[in-house]
Amino acid sequence: MKKYHLFDAREKVLGRLATGIANVLSGRNKVDFTPHIDGGDFVVIVNSDFLKVTGNKEEKKMYHNFSGYPGGIKSMALKEKMEKDSRKVIREAVYGMLPKNKLRDKMIKRLLIYKDENHNNKIDVKH
Repeated sequence: MKKYHLFDAREKVLGRLATGIANVLSGRNKVDFTPHIDGGDFVVIVNSDFLKVTGNKEEKKMYHNFSGYPGGIKSMALKEKMEKDSRKVIREAVYGMLPKNKLRDKMIKRLLIYKDENHNNKIDVKH
């Protein structure tokens, strides 16, 4: 049976939070961890709007999207992306830290992100 882990993103640093979440999603926090078996749990993240980053990353960190056509690259700073949808910033950071294999898409589906503290999930473990 998979458990639900609650992470509060209020005043947490993006990279450190994403590392802990990726470990729970992949099951690395369990004693019976096996790399080829998806034994991870569900992760619920609240307060994604209050996430922190260190240094000048808000202005300097860029996210790029390329359509494949000439001139089809769009770039957006972290500050703009956080204002648009802070949940996507966390999801992309966690997605990049998950193992690059067939299990990654299954793992990321167990990631539930909320902008504030309102959620309707039964929480087993708080981090």
